Amino acid sequence: MNKVERLRTVNNLLQLRSQLNKDIPQKTATDTLLLATWNIREFGDNRRKESLYYIAEIVSRFDLIAVQEVSANLKGLEYLVSLLNPNWDYFVTDSTDGSAGGGERMAFLYDKSKISFKKMAGEITLPPEKLIDGKLQFARTPYCVAFQAGWFKFVLTTIHIYYGSTSSTDKKKREKEIDTLTSILSKRAKKENMSYILLGDFNIPKVEDDTMKALEKYGFTVPSAIKIHPSDLGSTSHYDQIAFNLKLEKNMTVFSENEQKAGIFNFAKTIFTEQDLETYKEYFLDKIEGKTAQEIKKYYLSTWRTFQMSDHLPLWVELKIDFSNQYLEKMKSEIG
Repeated sequence: MNKVERLRTVNNLLQLRSQLNKDIPQKTATDTLLLATWNIREFGDNRRKESLYYIAEIVSRFDLIAVQEVSANLKGLEYLVSLLNPNWDYFVTDSTDGSAGGGERMAFLYDKSKISFKKMAGEITLPPEKLIDGKLQFARTPYCVAFQAGWFKFVLTTIHIYYGSTSSTDKKKREKEIDTLTSILSKRAKKENMSYILLGDFNIPKVEDDTMKALEKYGFTVPSAIKIHPSDLGSTSHYDQIAFNLKLEKNMTVFSENEQKAGIFNFAKTIFTEQDLETYKEYFLDKIEGKTAQEIKKYYLSTWRTFQMSDHLPLWVELKIDFSNQYLEKMKSEIG
């Protein structure tokens, strides 16, 4: 980057930090876990370094984040991780073959000073009797990893549900993928007596949609603090979700609507704003030749900036992970 770009990036990072301080709870050493999910649009080696600094700043405000739409080319992800604190590490799936999967990977990025990997990771494949429409695996294979944060042990599963088109056939396929996955994971949670968290891009248009009903059908719950937030850049759709199927002692609460927070982080309030069009126009002049002012504005807002950041917003939740008082109270009652 030249001097002008560096100065702009530094100034924007300062503004971004200020917004993050207002919108996201502060990290704690042992009390809470900041968990997030973010579909970063076609995330490969295709962004300006300036944009990667902004993405890294946002990612660093969480303890653990699931990322969807990671490209087969890992250079972008690897550079992002290099910008984070050395304590950060990541897991990533193999790339998905076939047109439905788009060659995508899914990843977990996590702060090792807060999160420990519990030696279990794998992709979910379906047995013959569970195949989608009797013949298909998931368009993009769900990815499960076991983690522990403080007292809280859990299996985290990330997903990018098939989208296809707006046809009723593709809508039913999305619903079937979600229904099949939640059915399988709910049985595992019960059998293993283990807490499961399911998160990612479910391509759920509205919270009243049948796809949301499929998500909650088998015992997974989505806090209302998450449901109320559309997660696309246009703030119209509820594509991304975080759902819980928890196996804890009765007096141990991971999320309370009254005590913990959840939401989306709208980076467009600070960076790549509508007012920044003239600043960045020089980087896509070849794409807007002959276009009207309105067409140029639309291209910048709907295409160019979404490939620099994303067309999705990070969705996050604050979880309680220190159960030491509850454990002592339980011991006290048992002792009598």
